[in-house]
Parts: sequence; C-alpha cells; structure tokens
Amino acid sequence: MTDFQTSSSSGLTGGRPRRPRPKVITLTDAAADRVREIMANAEKAYVGLRVGVKNGGCAGQEYTFAYAEEIGPMDEVVEDRGVTILIEPKAILFLIGSEIDYETTKLASKFVFRNPNQTDACGCGESVTIIPAAALDAD
Repeated sequence: MTDFQTSSSSGLTGGRPRRPRPKVITLTDAAADRVREIMANAEKAYVGLRVGVKNGGCAGQEYTFAYAEEIGPMDEVVEDRGVTILIEPKAILFLIGSEIDYETTKLASKFVFRNPNQTDACGCGESVTIIPAAALDAD
C-alpha cells in the first residue's frame, strides 16, 4: 500500500491522520437531565431524541424534537452526557456547533438552543433564521 491509499485500520486518509470530528450538538447538564427524565417517562422505549429544523414561523425556521423509534441510515448519531441524539441529515449544517440547554424561570420551562449559525429570531422566540455552516473539512 502506498502513502496515498486509505488505510481503514490505521485511521489514515491520503497518508495523514484524520482529526476527530466535533459533535454537531452538545447538551448542558440541565438539558441532559431533562431529556433522560422525559425518555424514562415515555410510553415506550425509544432509541433517542430526534432533533431537526423545519420551515415555519415568522422568522422562517423552527427547531424540532421528537422521539426516535429507529436510527435512520443517514442520521448523525451524537452521544452526549448519556443521551442519544439523532440529527436529521438535512439539519446537520444548520446545527453544527449548537448547544441545547434547559432553562426554568418563574413563568416557563423550556429547551433553549445556543446556535452559532442562528442569525435572527422572532420576538416570541419560537422561530429563528439559520444560515448553514460551511463545511469544516473537505476530506
């Protein structure tokens, strides 16, 4: 094998080691605790939490959460703080670098996204404008 061939056993591509990919999404301790609590109280066992982005709302896009019954062949699977997060393929570039938190105030308890790709949000906070992240590595 030459230096320019891929070696799956050594982790080399084109003769150089690949750097580890960062997680698309991370959770705070509060968010992970709340997701584990919700999953434990669900009506049946699920493989994880599916996170995505859909068109809607006055700012153009909304974050989505759903129970995941299976892992899709193109899903990005993220394990963080004991929680399995499945990210829809079309949402990955919109969510790169995001952190999900869970906040409780006197008037509300909710999941909050801290997304570096988010450029705007509506006044009520239910919808956002997100610009897809640039590809991090062309390899």
